[in-house]
Amino acid sequence: MNGPGSVMRAGPVITSRTNKKVAELVRLRLPRQRARTGNFLIEGYRELDRAVAAVELSAVYYCPTLWTGRNEAALLARARECGARLVRLAEDPFHRVSHRDRPDGLLGVGRIFPTPLTGLPPAAEPFLLVVEGIEKPGNLGAMLRTAAAAGVTGVIVCDPVTDPFGPGVVRASLGHLFTVPLAIADAESALAWLRRRRIGVVAGTPAGESASWDADLSGPTALVIGSEQRGLTRRWLDAARQVRIPMAGGPDSLNAAVAAGVLLFEAARQRTRAR
Repeated sequence: MNGPGSVMRAGPVITSRTNKKVAELVRLRLPRQRARTGNFLIEGYRELDRAVAAVELSAVYYCPTLWTGRNEAALLARARECGARLVRLAEDPFHRVSHRDRPDGLLGVGRIFPTPLTGLPPAAEPFLLVVEGIEKPGNLGAMLRTAAAAGVTGVIVCDPVTDPFGPGVVRASLGHLFTVPLAIADAESALAWLRRRRIGVVAGTPAGESASWDADLSGPTALVIGSEQRGLTRRWLDAARQVRIPMAGGPDSLNAAVAAGVLLFEAARQRTRAR
């Protein structure tokens, strides 16, 4: 029988924190190890649930005593049907490999997938988020999650400072790293790609000449957000229409992920209204 119930009887249990496989998983937290092996970690039920259909999974490590729901065994069965090897861990080694304070007992090893600009799907009315030099994994992950909610046709990560395949990004995106068409490129290549497709570039910046709700964001549009510390580079600012998010007072700027959310949903509102 190959149903969910058989998962609980699959293979021996790894009980040692110093097990070789456990050490290999811990090393995958490091960008250089991900680059060397071409693998990355996918931790959490929701993240794995979205990854199963989109990512090549080599293995899923699980600890039933840490599960928090009722559907974990069925998810493991799906992962196995897609070719993943299932490996059971005891709580102690699972806590060692986990990136979380309160792990939910599921962690997969996925193959890093290609992210060329040419892989972004064509769209009749392109709606893109472009982020430049984002430093914080939580912000980049939140931007991916928000972009998915706003209905973008793709996200372009330019000149990344943080690895889009790092555990913090996977977690903050809630697995939407796997649901949003993604490209990683340098700024020059991204700008040339947008120009060839006649996609308007709109930069979010506190010095923008027009308010976000006064700018036309309903056509083919790429919204561009810069790094948390320095904002956008001159290359993007010179190439774009610049818009600002009006604020009543107090702060003179917003967190990068929050700013992206405000602009994305203003664009989504305009595009819905135009339709």
